[in-house]
Amino acid sequence: MRAVKGSAGFTLVEVLIALAITAFISAIAYSSLSSALQAVESIRVTAQRTYEVDRAWMIISRDLQQFVARPVRDEFGEVEPALQGGAAARFPLSFTRTGWHNPTANQRSSLQRINYRLEDGALWRDTYSVLDRAPDSAPRQVRLLENVEVLELVFLGSLAEAEPEGRGIALDTRGWQGSWVTDTSTPNTELAPPVALEFRLQLEDLGEMRRIYALPPL
Repeated sequence: MRAVKGSAGFTLVEVLIALAITAFISAIAYSSLSSALQAVESIRVTAQRTYEVDRAWMIISRDLQQFVARPVRDEFGEVEPALQGGAAARFPLSFTRTGWHNPTANQRSSLQRINYRLEDGALWRDTYSVLDRAPDSAPRQVRLLENVEVLELVFLGSLAEAEPEGRGIALDTRGWQGSWVTDTSTPNTELAPPVALEFRLQLEDLGEMRRIYALPPL
């Protein structure tokens, strides 16, 4: 009788080697995929943050470019200057702006009172539906930008006080006033607006950012 020869197969060592190679390749592929996904997420987060910061500066710029010298009365009946702010003021920045669109033709002014303030690590923008407020007038509050550590403003009283920084065209703002408020020693005196101000933000992730705005009319 002829003996039947058994078919050849993989040895245990060969199977283990194949499994090890497969696991190694899978680990490399997973690591590469994970790195790619992390890079995509990082780009998305950075792009979103950049959009939020740019949007906040755009809104601030639009508001200040539409500044109008119109004082108002607060909810306590006291006169607020057309613009006030700084360390000694109630809000870091408070002013009146024009250009408040009225697409539904409501019976209201085209002027609007704006407050900028820092609270809970965020930059807030408050707006009022009326200029001269009543005791129950409440602002519409919008959280404009997250992760803000510091909000600071300085003010330039006149062009004669403007000093260049070095030989460039940048302005040296170190001597600008830290507050723009009514002088209590001269009551019933209207506070004229500054000719320019510098808006400073310290962000947790992006550091310090500054913008200088000339107020109309210059």
